[in-house]
Amino acid sequence: MRPMKSMFHQSHRSVPSLNVASMPDLIFTVLFFFMIVTHMRSDEVKVRLQVPQGVEVQKLANKQAVVNIYIGREGSRWAVQLNGDIVNPNDIPAHIEHIRGGLSAENQARLTVSLRVDRKAPMGLVSEVKRNLQQAYALKINYSATEIKK
Repeated sequence: MRPMKSMFHQSHRSVPSLNVASMPDLIFTVLFFFMIVTHMRSDEVKVRLQVPQGVEVQKLANKQAVVNIYIGREGSRWAVQLNGDIVNPNDIPAHIEHIRGGLSAENQARLTVSLRVDRKAPMGLVSEVKRNLQQAYALKINYSATEIKK
């Protein structure tokens, strides 16, 4: 006679293995996607400037709709740089309209001008830049500064 199996007999089952051969392909595809979609925008600053320091500094939220204007020294004279180009302050409205034309309707409404001005720049030049920004209806202006370390 055969011995009877107990009711609590455990069978040994193994967990099926996960095939990870396609994992590197998936990772590189996602990495490539983000490299294509991400737009890194950095301006080469052609003017020398010493940015003022501030205590309550905040970062801009939507950088796609930001136009950078630098006011600093180029050689021995004061110069205005809009994004990557040295411009005459009177040409700012035309440049702003050109930039605005390349933005989506949503970003056109959010257009913000970030002014990075040397701490010793003449206030007359800053006022002239602001007056030309008003002519272009670029009314959201942000003054850039470096944060004082506490």
